[in-house]
Amino acid sequence: MASVGEPKRLKLSNGDDNDEKSASFGQLTAEKIKEMMANAQKAIQERKNQLNMAQQPAAPCIIPPLPGQMMMPKGPAPNLQQSSFADSEKLKKASELQARIQAKLANVGLANVVVPVPNSAGTGPTPVILDEYGRTIDPTTGQAIQLQHHTPTLKANIRAKKREQFKAVQERPQEEMTDSSFYDPRLGPIQNPVRNRRMFRFHEPGKYERIGQRIRTKAQLEKLQGEILQAAKKTGIATAAKLASIQPKKEAIDDVPDVEWWDRVILKNDFCYPNLADETNKSVVFEGITNLVEHPIQMKPPVEKNKSVEIPVMLTKTERKKLRRQNRNEIQKEKQEKIRLGLTAPPEPRVKLANMMRVLASDAVQDPTKVEAHVKQQMEKRQKAHQDRNAGRKLTKEQRREKMIRKIKEDTSDGVHVSVYRVMDLTNPSHRFKVEANASQLFMTGIVVLHKDCNVIVVEGGPKQQGKFRTLVMRRIKWSNERHKEANDDDDENDDEDEKKTNDCKLVWEGTVKSRSFGEMKVKNCPTESFARETFKKHAAEHYWDLAFSSTILETTFVQPTI
Repeated sequence: MASVGEPKRLKLSNGDDNDEKSASFGQLTAEKIKEMMANAQKAIQERKNQLNMAQQPAAPCIIPPLPGQMMMPKGPAPNLQQSSFADSEKLKKASELQARIQAKLANVGLANVVVPVPNSAGTGPTPVILDEYGRTIDPTTGQAIQLQHHTPTLKANIRAKKREQFKAVQERPQEEMTDSSFYDPRLGPIQNPVRNRRMFRFHEPGKYERIGQRIRTKAQLEKLQGEILQAAKKTGIATAAKLASIQPKKEAIDDVPDVEWWDRVILKNDFCYPNLADETNKSVVFEGITNLVEHPIQMKPPVEKNKSVEIPVMLTKTERKKLRRQNRNEIQKEKQEKIRLGLTAPPEPRVKLANMMRVLASDAVQDPTKVEAHVKQQMEKRQKAHQDRNAGRKLTKEQRREKMIRKIKEDTSDGVHVSVYRVMDLTNPSHRFKVEANASQLFMTGIVVLHKDCNVIVVEGGPKQQGKFRTLVMRRIKWSNERHKEANDDDDENDDEDEKKTNDCKLVWEGTVKSRSFGEMKVKNCPTESFARETFKKHAAEHYWDLAFSSTILETTFVQPTI
């Protein structure tokens, strides 16, 4: 008797009776199982030969029963021929599908992509095999493999992972940047800019008190200097000091000579003044003195012309017309004499539309159209000849320019006329341009020196050039640009009013010299008086500056005495 809950086991015997009894129940024997496996393997081999495929489907794994156990089929026995035909159809469809996919990938440009073929035999997961060290190994090769890690899909896990990656990048040291292909090793180690911490800066006690005291002292000193300057202007001390600085220094002569140079010419034997009183005979002392009057030879000045000056005769308008008429009559008489003698051919009759019928009477009546065309042709011919004569006398562009230069330029070989002008304010660029441009156009030489309240203009040229330039600076240019200057002295009566100084141009000196001292007209800015005088001294004309500056001092600093 079997215990309760245990499965019933059937015992197989080796007898025929037992075999027939078991076969009657539909059970498979070991011989039938072996025969079925041989038939299945034979069918698989035939299918491989027919399809000629490298990849063969996995054969069904049939586990033989353990001894003492029996396999109970749940249904009728499987038909191997029908299963093999179904497998071949599936493989054929899979190959066709793979071929179509490969063709579409080739059209797109992905011909080298391998499409995996689904494994129809095994659908379960791949078994995991671990070695003694706990590493995953490949069941076919036996080598250790690295399995693909699972990426979390939860949003919280993804954000946490990104935060960890960003934190790792920030904590990476700066030296790792040198491994990048975009890093230039010549720059050296890159250091992050460090901002210095601001600290409190305390001033020393009494600093601003000292600054204020210094400012007050400076203001008092300036006020005192202004008072001294005003007192010097009223007494004339400043004017005398400035004039003394302009005048050249004279060397003091301590020793008085025995004989002056003008007496040395007439004294004999080097007589001196004390010896003249003792000598009674004056003829022994003096030489070349007689009772005759000597008249010096008159010498011509170096700039005077040798040829005599011819005064041109000015004719009235009636006299000029009469003279022109007489000249034309003489020319016409000469032409008539040449025609009478046969030297030249007589000119064609000068026919016009007005006198056509009178000059060509018969021809004009016979064919007036032809005569009119002939008259018009003669008129056009005379007009063209007149225009050609005028074009022949017309000057070219270069000739006109040379003629203009010849009219403007003057001969200064016998002497150069010089004019010195003084302008109070020449800061206006328009005024400077007019002075410089007109001097260049008139082919004059000179210099313009810019100084505070004393701007000197020196021009050199001929008398006509000087006249045109004088008209420019004295009449044409409007110097009346008033400049306002605030008074610095608070004690004056005109504290609320501004001083107005009218800008004007004055002629300081004009005359003639033997040669020119300056070159092309230039503008020179001189900040100090010594610099300006040195500029004129380079051209051996410092007396121009002394004359102009002294007149400026006398005008600006001279004060009329009050009664």
